[in-house]
Amino acid sequence: MIIRPQLHWFRMLLAWRGSVLPELLPRLGLILLISIVALAVHVHVLRIDVNVSTTPFSLIGIALAIFLGFRNSASYDRYWEARKLWGQLLNETRSLTRQVLTLPSAQISASDTQEFVQVLGAFAHALRHQLRGTDPSQDLSARLDQALFERVMMSRYRPATILLWLGEWVQRQARDGKLDAWTVHAIDRNLNGLSDVIGGCERIVSTPLPFAYSVMIHRTVYFFCAALPFGLVESVGAFTPIFSVFVAYTFMALDAIASQIEEPFGTDDNDLALDALSATIEDAARDLLAQPSLHKTGLKDDYLLT
Repeated sequence: MIIRPQLHWFRMLLAWRGSVLPELLPRLGLILLISIVALAVHVHVLRIDVNVSTTPFSLIGIALAIFLGFRNSASYDRYWEARKLWGQLLNETRSLTRQVLTLPSAQISASDTQEFVQVLGAFAHALRHQLRGTDPSQDLSARLDQALFERVMMSRYRPATILLWLGEWVQRQARDGKLDAWTVHAIDRNLNGLSDVIGGCERIVSTPLPFAYSVMIHRTVYFFCAALPFGLVESVGAFTPIFSVFVAYTFMALDAIASQIEEPFGTDDNDLALDALSATIEDAARDLLAQPSLHKTGLKDDYLLT
């Protein structure tokens, strides 16, 4: 994810990192080539005259802009829901840490409390790896004891297994008389909140926007942009390549941005910075224990958060 301070309007025009322009350059180059061919055809270089009225392009362009707006709205809804779920994860983590520190009816050993918070911090990392389909071994082995690490790695849904262990920890403390029924209920409510986060994230990952809907808009955008020079050449002449590339950039960029944020848990420049969010969640719990941060602060590389 690209994080930048507010830029001057002129610097915003020249921004490169975090925009979709690098991805679009080859496609815009193709549109430029088609525009040059259309211009050559128009001036009879190829001895053929192909002039298309701009009226159909105006109608299609308006409809296409509306469809792209709907698709971007749908994609952003998924992105924003994902961000809210990870915000909920931070809140639930802080609440659980506070509860095990302040609500016990009898003293819980410092080692037991630290173990709970450490496993709670590992939860965010396990969820991140599950959503991205990456190997969590390195992150989890550094935070879980050997027995729990092996148990988690053997399961298919690792965040749920960690959540199960947290519930078992609460049950052990209750059997030892350190947590009363009211406290167990309060903690269990926050554990259910973590379960809601898992389910919400899995719903986003497993239910993308309908493929037919996306491919229809994608095809229409590229057909429109490829045919546009033949509609502009009669009215704008030598400026056809400039206007064609500019219009193509607008439509293709909207399509590319929607494709990126449709899957908010990926590693594209505009996806959620799950590495940074996981570190923030873990450090928030450690801070309540007055323990130092495990992570370096600041941006990883030139405004980039992963």
